Amino acid sequence: KEHIRRNRQSRTFLVENVIGEIWSELEEGDRYIVVDSGGGTVDMTVHQIRLPEGHLKELYKATGGPYGSLGVDYEFEKLLCKIFGEDFIEQFKIKRPAAWVDLMIAFESRKRAAAPDRTNPLNITLPFSFIDYYKKFRGHSVEHALRKSNVDFVKWSSQGMLRMSPDAMNALFKPTIDQIVQHLSDVFDKPEVTNVKFLFLVGGFAESPLLQQAVQSAFGSRCRVIIPQDVGLTILKGAVLFGLDPAVIKVRRSPLTYGVGVLNRYVEGKHPPEKLLIKDGTRWCTDVFDKFISADQSVALGETVTRSYTPAKPSQLVIVINIYSSEQDNVSFITEAGVKKCGTLRLDLTGTDASVPNRREIKTLMQFGDTEIKAMAIDVATSKSVKVGIDFLNY
Repeated sequence: KEHIRRNRQSRTFLVENVIGEIWSELEEGDRYIVVDSGGGTVDMTVHQIRLPEGHLKELYKATGGPYGSLGVDYEFEKLLCKIFGEDFIEQFKIKRPAAWVDLMIAFESRKRAAAPDRTNPLNITLPFSFIDYYKKFRGHSVEHALRKSNVDFVKWSSQGMLRMSPDAMNALFKPTIDQIVQHLSDVFDKPEVTNVKFLFLVGGFAESPLLQQAVQSAFGSRCRVIIPQDVGLTILKGAVLFGLDPAVIKVRRSPLTYGVGVLNRYVEGKHPPEKLLIKDGTRWCTDVFDKFISADQSVALGETVTRSYTPAKPSQLVIVINIYSSEQDNVSFITEAGVKKCGTLRLDLTGTDASVPNRREIKTLMQFGDTEIKAMAIDVATSKSVKVGIDFLNY
C-alpha cells in the first residue's frame, strides 16, 4: 500500500502492481494513449473504452515517426566522428565491421545504464582493433585524438575505455526524446484527443529512465503516465492477445485515403484539358481517383465500401483495377503528389458466355477495420471474382 501511495503521488504506476486498482477506475468513455517506443520507430494510438464488453474505439489514426532508440546510436556515431574524424569512422566500419559491431554492443549496454540521477561516469570499451587501426590510419594514438578534439566530457581511461560523463551520455538521448515529446504534444493538441485519462509508455525504449522522466514531466499534469513492468515485452503480450481476439478493437480510424484509378466521361470546364483522352470517338477523363475512404475516417470492424464500374470497351478480356492511397483527404487524380499505388485487382474475362450483356457491371469492394485491408472485384454477370490484400511494402 505504501508503494502504491508513493506512486500515486508521483502519478506514475507500475501496472502489474496495481492492475486491479486501475481496471476498477476505468469507465465507459475513458480515453487513453499508448506510446510504443522501439528501436526504429515510436508509434502512438488513442483508444476509448466501450463497456460492458470492454471493446475499444480508435479515436485518432495511428501516428508516429522514426524516433526510436537508434537515434541515440546515431548521436554516438556523430560524437565518434567529431573526436576521430568522419573519414576514419567510415573506413573503420568498412575495414573492421565485426569490431564496429562490438563497439556498438558495448555502447548499447552503457546506453541502458543512463539515468537522470546518475553521477558516476559510463565507461565504453574500445575494441583493440579500433585503437590499432586508428594508429595506422592517423599515425597517432586514440588518447592523442581525445586530447586534441576539445570534447572535454569524454576522457580516455588507461584501461582502454572511453569515459563519458553522465551529462554527455544524456545529451545523446536529447534529440530523440525531444522529437518524441514534440510529436506527443502535437497528438494531444488534436481535437479528437481530449480528456485522455492514461498514457501507457511501452516498448523496449520505454525501459529508458531518461525517456520515462521526459514523458512524465511533459504530460504528467494532463494524464496518469503508466509504465508497465516487463515494459519491453508488453507489445509482444498485446500482439498475442490481439491475435487471439482481433475483434477487441471495434472501430478504427483509417490512416490513409484509399481509392481506385478510373476513367470518367470528360466534362468540359470540370476536368483539366491535359486529362482528356479520346478513344473510339468517346471523350474520357483519365487518372481519376475514385475515393473509397478518407484519411482519419472512422470505420467499424469489417465495414465494406462497394463501387460499380463499367469497362470502357465491351470487348475487354481483362479488367485491371489499381488501388491507390494518399495521406491527403481531398484527392482528385492519381497523378497528384503523394498518391501511391498499393494494390492491383486483375479480373480475367476470357472464356465468358456469349450471352453476357454488352454493358457489363464490375463490382469492386474494399473492406476496412480488420487487421488488414482487403479488396475484391466481381464480374456481376458471371460471378467471377478476384481478391487482393493491400501490399504496403512492394509498391
